[in-house]
Amino acid sequence: MAELKEQERQFLDENPFVGVVTTLRKDGSPHSTVVWVDVEDGKVSFNTATGRAKPEHLERDPRASLLVVDPNDAYRWVAISGSAEVTEEGADAQIDKLAKKYIGKDEYPWRKPTETRLKVLIEPDKVDASGLDS
Repeated sequence: MAELKEQERQFLDENPFVGVVTTLRKDGSPHSTVVWVDVEDGKVSFNTATGRAKPEHLERDPRASLLVVDPNDAYRWVAISGSAEVTEEGADAQIDKLAKKYIGKDEYPWRKPTETRLKVLIEPDKVDASGLDS
């Protein structure tokens, strides 16, 4: 198991930089999508909803990776890979927190009453970073 260093946590938590999360399809091929990124208790996190591909993939195979690149400096980035846990607990509050961080809204504006929000937490097995040295 790896741990996020303080500068890596700050980079992920304090900047509204989107991440690219990769999960594995049933046939083992990679599936990558853009996500809003959160950090909770040393784990990198993102939000999704039931019925989407990511939670389905993670239920079958919990391995995931996440890459966040500073859009103003492609040589400044953090990459995390590890095992993901999917939970409904705190997911609604998290999507509102992320809406504030990424679009300046107090509540997530695209919420559907029929959808169940999910929080995905990645326990880091490996963390790589570049360009974060003080």
